[in-house]
Amino acid sequence: MPNVVGGKKTVEPENVKNAMESLISEYNNKTFYSFEDIVEFHYSFESIHPFQDGNGRIGRLITFKECLRHGFVPFPIDEEIKLFYYRGLSKWPDEKGYLLDTCLTGQDKFKRLLDMLKIDYL
Repeated sequence: MPNVVGGKKTVEPENVKNAMESLISEYNNKTFYSFEDIVEFHYSFESIHPFQDGNGRIGRLITFKECLRHGFVPFPIDEEIKLFYYRGLSKWPDEKGYLLDTCLTGQDKFKRLLDMLKIDYL
């Protein structure tokens, strides 16, 4: 069924397969991955919205895995910054800073937890 997220239409169900294949192919063809690449992948995944439910949780789980895969500290999004996260997603096409700053805030919170547990990170 078609989805609307934050007042924005997502990819029509019949186009989801092609959109996801294109997103994954483009992402996997990179030779270098930056923090912004991971956040942009997340934005694109959420814009496609491939599932009827659970897209946010799945998308954030993918970003967690991709951060670990590419040597970045993950950036969990908790209730305290969730509204900033939603704003960042909605503003991404025009202003990437909102979402990047929110993800960096999540990353900083995670770093404090790692420090408390005396777990090293890059």
